[in-house]
Amino acid sequence: MTTEQILSFSVIAGMMAVFIWDRFRYDVVACCALVVAVALGVVKPDHAFSGFSDDIVIIVGSALVVSAGVARSGIVDVAIKKFFPNLNSVRTQMALLMIVVAVLSAFIKNIGALAIMMPVAFQFARRAGVSPSRYLMPMAFSALLGGLMTQIGTSPNIVVSRLRGEMTGTPFTMFDFTPVGGILTLVGVTFLMFFYWLVPERQKQSNSIEEAVEISNYASEATVTGQSTMMGKPLAELLRLGDGEVVATAVLRGPSRMSPFPDIILREDDSVLLEGRSAALERVVSSAKLRLSGKALNGPGKVEQDLISIEAVISHQSPLAGVSARNLALSYTRGVNLLAVSRRGERLRERLSDLVLKEGDVIVLQGARTTLPGVLQDLALLPLAQQEIMLGTQRKALIPIIILALAMISTALGFAPVAVAFFAAALGMAVFKAVPLNDIYKAVDGPILVMLGALIPVSDSLRTTGGSELIAGWLGQVAHSLPPYSAIALIMITAMAVTPFLNNAATVLVMGPIAVSFATTLGFKPEAFLMAVAIGAGSDFLTPVGHQCNTLVMGPGGYRFSDYPRLGLPLSFLIVLVSVPALLWFWPVQ
Repeated sequence: MTTEQILSFSVIAGMMAVFIWDRFRYDVVACCALVVAVALGVVKPDHAFSGFSDDIVIIVGSALVVSAGVARSGIVDVAIKKFFPNLNSVRTQMALLMIVVAVLSAFIKNIGALAIMMPVAFQFARRAGVSPSRYLMPMAFSALLGGLMTQIGTSPNIVVSRLRGEMTGTPFTMFDFTPVGGILTLVGVTFLMFFYWLVPERQKQSNSIEEAVEISNYASEATVTGQSTMMGKPLAELLRLGDGEVVATAVLRGPSRMSPFPDIILREDDSVLLEGRSAALERVVSSAKLRLSGKALNGPGKVEQDLISIEAVISHQSPLAGVSARNLALSYTRGVNLLAVSRRGERLRERLSDLVLKEGDVIVLQGARTTLPGVLQDLALLPLAQQEIMLGTQRKALIPIIILALAMISTALGFAPVAVAFFAAALGMAVFKAVPLNDIYKAVDGPILVMLGALIPVSDSLRTTGGSELIAGWLGQVAHSLPPYSAIALIMITAMAVTPFLNNAATVLVMGPIAVSFATTLGFKPEAFLMAVAIGAGSDFLTPVGHQCNTLVMGPGGYRFSDYPRLGLPLSFLIVLVSVPALLWFWPVQ
């Protein structure tokens, strides 16, 4: 073993130990490991920042933006309400999410399947009152398992198919992977459904100021129109759209004010006074196609404006204090609409137009992105953590879905690499305003991308110093004396162990020839050994950096590095235990 190899192994081992210790944030640890590796000479200075241009960084960042666009579209809310209106159990929700992700991953890129379903997981988590961390890691693992079922499901399957063609003249076909991959997916998803609790319930590690000051008791006024889906239906059905987070304080019909009994049948022009979180109010208003108070700021005969809604606090200097919204006439004098009001410790039961505003009230104003900041300054209003919210903004329901579909079709048909397709999809979300420009950089999880960019050259030092070939040599000496099932298991375990430090395709390129060599020396057919390499390389459940699906959920799930082996280690053991006999059954070695 050379000095460079010893240093490379030492840096990686030390970095993993600090990750598991979990006293420092993961991006800081990765950057420190990079600096140490450069100082010791195992990473060349001119390659120190090569990781930041790696496709994985682009794929993960772009997928986060695409997922945010899908979440904002509202299509997720509609799908859940229509197809799964009563799905409230965490286990049944998780089963649905994992099965859908696994099946999609067999035919499209697994990170794309995961990006599609992540917004659904957030909706389910809100409905069940649990952290999204309960869902996200099992979903990421299901995406990896689903990718094992077909040739195009994951990169290792494609590479190992090509290797078989080069070495034997006959490549694997599309569904050669399905018998064993299907069994592993079924067993793995079942395991995850019953043992998801092995991962502690986490909260997002990088909570923003916006999330910390979120208001939970906004009062708003919404009117039933002729286009509303709730016209002629009971009030209880309207409130059901809020998943228990919205209550009605009154129903106003002409001059009459009625108590909000659940069986009141809503009519056109009825106004409902609602109270709840802004996000929940927005779901109710948009799903039911209600009209919020104020006049239309866009429409026929008006200049099209980029409308936003923002929270602000009424200061003691504001001219709004002590005046009702009706007297202020903000829609006509300032070109903004008052959409909601929150008053600490008080439930508001008046029309917004009749409510006398007070110092300290938090209000939601809707206006043009270019003029609203000036209005806030003129009225001495303090923006709440510079937070922009969805209430009163127009959702673009179909555009994000079309953009994502085009990206997935492009990758499936080979028109564009995954990194290019997802980068173009993220750009499309910005160009078509499916995600506001201000929110693009909020959706991109900076610490995760920095960790990836710093880790890639450190991990690659295992290859550049010859460490991977050294491992292969040791493995060859041991495996030649083992029976077939033990040799297959050893090949698979080694591929699982190496994948976090090489990318999974590189793992197949390194381990594939070794596997064929074992099979030839022992007088066995190579197919089972090549399949073992593909399964091991495609089953990285131990770290957040071995596969982009694991990385994608780390920030939103609030996971720590040490959380992954808690669930991933027993799952990896189960995969080895099940796949070895399955491989020997479907791909006999003699």
